Amino acid sequence: MSKYKIQKNPFIVPTTDGKLIEEIWGNSTGITDVSIAHMVAPPNWSEPHQTPEFDEYTYIIKGKKQFEIDGEIVVLEAGESIKINKGARIRYSNPFSESCEYLAICLPAFSMELVNRED
Repeated sequence: MSKYKIQKNPFIVPTTDGKLIEEIWGNSTGITDVSIAHMVAPPNWSEPHQTPEFDEYTYIIKGKKQFEIDGEIVVLEAGESIKINKGARIRYSNPFSESCEYLAICLPAFSMELVNRED
């Protein structure tokens, strides 16, 4: 049995808000303990508040991204990263005029059952 696996074709998560989500590793590849995704959030994008049951690490590659964490606004730029602990109430957005490209790592893996999005 091989001691490694190469991922050549990330799973493109279908979205309706213009955001690109490429899950490299995670539930789409049968891995539940971690997910790694490459994302591009278009200008003026946002999603509802959520209270995930996973820790999430975000690394900004290009552009800026806004995080509302338990009511506090944090903005990260290219080269910066953040760890948000599970149980925090979060709202992710890109209220800026350029796209934001970033990597997101969730422990355990992201799933709709664990994200607890608000309506």
